Formats: sequence, structure tokens, C-alpha cells
Amino acid sequence: MSEHDEDGYRGPATLVVDGVSLPVTVELRGYFQPIDGYYRWYGRVAVNEELTRLAGGKKKAVSLQTGSHSAAGELSDPDPWGRYRIMGTSTPPFHVPTTLEELNA
Repeated sequence: MSEHDEDGYRGPATLVVDGVSLPVTVELRGYFQPIDGYYRWYGRVAVNEELTRLAGGKKKAVSLQTGSHSAAGELSDPDPWGRYRIMGTSTPPFHVPTTLEELNA
């Protein structure tokens, strides 16, 4: 059983790093944390040579857009396979159901 009911997105996105827009593929998840009232989202960016060159294995402030949704986030160190972890707090860069109708659709 999961501690949180998670939302998510998997697919193409645009990642902006140091003013450079990169087409990337992401896998994202998120959940509302009732204790502090924030929505937390996180995930991985698929291996991307240009991202590796720009980020240089270091933490970076970024912007991520999936369709009409965008959010500021932070890249952290890449994993052994070269995928960067990305995370953010507040409005996520993907649609989150906000009504019972959306949840039941």
C-alpha cells in the first residue's frame, strides 16, 4: 500500500536549463502533502547528451513544460545510468485532477 495517492505523467517535455530549451522525455509523479499543504512532484529525465553537457553532473534550477503545464524545479545529480532526477514543490508540470468528476473519469 502506498503512503500517498500519486498523480503522474510520462512522455515528452521541454526542459529549460541555463536559458537553453531541450526536448526531453520524463517520467514524473506527485502527491499532495497534507502536513505542510504543499504538492510535491519528482521524477527522472531520460538520458540526454545535451542535458549532460549543460548540467555537468551538478544541481541546476530548471523549468519543465509538458503541453500547457509548466513549473520551476531542480535537477539533482544523475544516477549511474545518466538520468537526472528532477523535483519541485507546488503546481506540477502536468495535469492533476481537482474535482471528483475528473477523478472518476
